[in-house]
Amino acid sequence: MSSILTITADQVNRLDLSPATAAIAPWLAQQPSATAQPSLQLQFKIDIPRDPDDPRELSEIPEVRLWFVRLDACYPWLPLVLDWEAGELGRYAAMLVPHEFSRTEGIRFNPEALELFVMSKIFAVADWMQQHGGISPTRLKFMTQLLGYELDDGFFELL
Repeated sequence: MSSILTITADQVNRLDLSPATAAIAPWLAQQPSATAQPSLQLQFKIDIPRDPDDPRELSEIPEVRLWFVRLDACYPWLPLVLDWEAGELGRYAAMLVPHEFSRTEGIRFNPEALELFVMSKIFAVADWMQQHGGISPTRLKFMTQLLGYELDDGFFELL
């Protein structure tokens, strides 16, 4: 089941992570298993006032991106509990990885930055999984595939 976290302009401006902490803390207290599908699946609703003529996507607003940078610093394994089916992993990556928008191709990530992001997330999520019962290469591979990467099974032997 998905939990929708509504983030307000005030929370963005104060870098207040309390909505995320309120959703994540009870889940962490349950001693979640790394090998099971997480019972927590987060979606974000960014509720900030915007000029109707502002053409920017939310991921192009510096204050919003900074809020997500802080969130990622506090919870580097967070991609594990995002609602992947709702597209939250891609939106999360857009908040943290330089990109451009194309009318014909949609979002185009900087390839080198995306590669660094993907590998950083693999290491963070794998470490979290190891602390909570063991690494699930299948989940990690699926996560990277959603971002356009394939990992060889031998890679997981290094972890």
